[in-house]
Amino acid sequence: MLLENLQVYKLARKLSQQSWLIYSQFSWQLKKIVGDQFIEAVDSIGANIAEGYGRFHYLDRIKFMYNARGSLLESKHWIELLFERQCLVKKDFNQFINTYNNLAPTLNAFINSIYKSKNSQQPNI
Repeated sequence: MLLENLQVYKLARKLSQQSWLIYSQFSWQLKKIVGDQFIEAVDSIGANIAEGYGRFHYLDRIKFMYNARGSLLESKHWIELLFERQCLVKKDFNQFINTYNNLAPTLNAFINSIYKSKNSQQPNI
């Protein structure tokens, strides 16, 4: 299975797209203070999924999936902070959270599938 066909990767890319639309509306100052950390955390989710998917050993794969999960939680921290500070509209916040709520369990299921298929080179999810 190709990386681009994995549901977990598709959701990570969707979250990145939504986040870029939010980030691109920020002033230079807001991008510098909080926005850069926010977009880097979000983009790191998909990047870690991609890198882990390319690893042969299941422990390597899982390590990168845990990094992706950490970045996912970090991105939630930043979006909540941005919303609390009234730096984005509720619609954008809700769209992000909706995708987040779909991605989190999908990522956990993907991690579990890697554990279950230790000897398989291409886990399916």
